[in-house]
Amino acid sequence: LIEKIRSEEKNVLLLDAGDIFQGTPYFNFYGGELEMKLMSEMGYDAATIGNHDFDAGIDGLEKQLVHAEFPLVVSNYDFSNTIMNGRTKPHIIKEYDGIKIGITGVGIELDGLVPKLLYKETQYLDPIKSAQEQAHILKHDKGCDMVICLSHLGYKYNDNTVSDMWMAMDTEDIDIIIGGHTHTFLRRPEMTRNMKGKRVIVNQVGWAGIMLGRLDIVFEKNKKGKCVTCSNTLIT
Repeated sequence: LIEKIRSEEKNVLLLDAGDIFQGTPYFNFYGGELEMKLMSEMGYDAATIGNHDFDAGIDGLEKQLVHAEFPLVVSNYDFSNTIMNGRTKPHIIKEYDGIKIGITGVGIELDGLVPKLLYKETQYLDPIKSAQEQAHILKHDKGCDMVICLSHLGYKYNDNTVSDMWMAMDTEDIDIIIGGHTHTFLRRPEMTRNMKGKRVIVNQVGWAGIMLGRLDIVFEKNKKGKCVTCSNTLIT
């Protein structure tokens, strides 16, 4: 399906919102090597980090990065005192025909969700603040025409737990949020408004590669992007 899309469209981004190391028994045997190699073979452009990516410990995660031909993008994990120091990026920029797409990422709070023995000295930073800081840099300093945030916060909750929908409404410079963690199967992407009243697209397509989310973005001459087709496809 991905190759079919690539054969039909000139500029395609393939992104993942974390929990790479979850979904099949292969992880228990290969420790994440297979997943990283498959995603590299599929031509992923970027992914963020989910809580299950620490299932083999932070050392296990770092060990598998040699097999990843794509960057891990996360802005709110401070890995300074860990083996992962310098192994992730707070953002990346992809350029297509003069259009610059900025990509950042945020992860979920690990304390209480993942044993500290597994994530060690990883420091968790405010995801809303971190995402907005990176989005501002991308939009206003780096001149990006669109900013995408890969989020492992979760779609939304019944309490005040920080989520994708919360982040969308509480930031100013994010255009699209591609989410994970809550395994939410959205029939189609959700639309909301940010602090400036501008539209933000929030999408999540479950887990384990069961669905593929597709957002077709068209940029007009003034470089304002518009989503002309938003769909989530069941992979059979």
